Amino acid sequence: MKRRLVILMAMLITCFISGCSSNGQSSSGDGVENIRLMVWAPSEDQSKDSGEWLRKCCEAFAEQHKEYNIHFIYGVADEATAASTVAQDPESSADVFMYANDNLTVLKDAKAAAKFGGIYEQEIVDTNSETIVNSLRSDGYLYGVPFTTNTWYMFYDKSVFSEDDIKNLDTMLERGVVSFPFTNSWYLPSFYVGNGCTLFEDGTVEEAGVDFAGEKAEAVTDYLIDLMANPNFVVDADGSGMAGLRDGSIQAIFTGSWDAGSIKEILGDNMGVAALPMYTLNGEEKQMLSYAGSKAIGVNATSKHMVAAIQLAIYLGSAEAQRLHYELRNVVPCNTELLMDETIASDMLVTAQNDTFNRTSILQPFVSAMSNCWTPVENMGKGIRNKTVTHENAKEQTQAMNDAMNSSGI
Repeated sequence: MKRRLVILMAMLITCFISGCSSNGQSSSGDGVENIRLMVWAPSEDQSKDSGEWLRKCCEAFAEQHKEYNIHFIYGVADEATAASTVAQDPESSADVFMYANDNLTVLKDAKAAAKFGGIYEQEIVDTNSETIVNSLRSDGYLYGVPFTTNTWYMFYDKSVFSEDDIKNLDTMLERGVVSFPFTNSWYLPSFYVGNGCTLFEDGTVEEAGVDFAGEKAEAVTDYLIDLMANPNFVVDADGSGMAGLRDGSIQAIFTGSWDAGSIKEILGDNMGVAALPMYTLNGEEKQMLSYAGSKAIGVNATSKHMVAAIQLAIYLGSAEAQRLHYELRNVVPCNTELLMDETIASDMLVTAQNDTFNRTSILQPFVSAMSNCWTPVENMGKGIRNKTVTHENAKEQTQAMNDAMNSSGI
């Protein structure tokens, strides 16, 4: 009995000295919890040349949360690859990371993404549009904090095209040279979707499949064959569009915010930015519709410090953090409060990106079967460019594309 009492007293003394807490984590004598948070972000968000956005935000978060004594560990992972890395080994991965929403299925299948509920979910809903919140929902649950929209739109030379010209692609082709990523399957579907083709109904019903078939799709293929034959239309591949913009042989390209800085250097005050134009199909105007998604702050479902990790994610997607992201790296904000800020609202890049996201786009499906859709569309673009897809075989080739998109094998 005496031996047991000695052991018990030793345990109590050790606990008092180290600062035992209710969740098994250490804390100081004044109740401050000592925690370790690993955070992953792209290198651009951490470099001194880009303003060290991540470090500044994490330090600001720590200042606001004195209940924690946080040891941050920073790692490099971009939004395109972080989700797959976390999914492969959640327990060895970051507590908080950034990811593109089209990778949500990968995280869910691995049970690697934490769900945001309660007051945290409400804060996200209250400060973002319904469309962008839905880009991170699956099976009724919310899996991240959005910090920017992710889509593409049009940049053009204002000395060549007027505001009326840019409303219609075919009108633009009468005024100057337009380059488009024709063989890139993230871009080419914009014409098909604009004429009523669908992917998994609203993008979430996997069993519904893809409908890129019938007269509506064949008509688009015929239009694209004629578009390729237009001398003022150029395929943008391997940076050729940007090169043409630089040497003056091209006056309009389709890309996203990631190229805005380079385009500004080339065009200067003549840089114009706009949501997608319409195109004229058999005498009727059709709206081009891009794929759109979001980039978000996610939390690892295996984090040992779940509350702190979720709170940090909420902060990294907050108006304060988004403003700094915009100021340091020109990352277009999506927070509804920021979008009403006079300075931000007057930025034509912000306007074009959010106008495209909310008006001339569809949410990019993130169901698993979407992986079957990229190659067939790419092959269609290459076939039209190489003239193996013609008006004579357009019906057959369009049906073949549709069949491949609905198959697990090409």
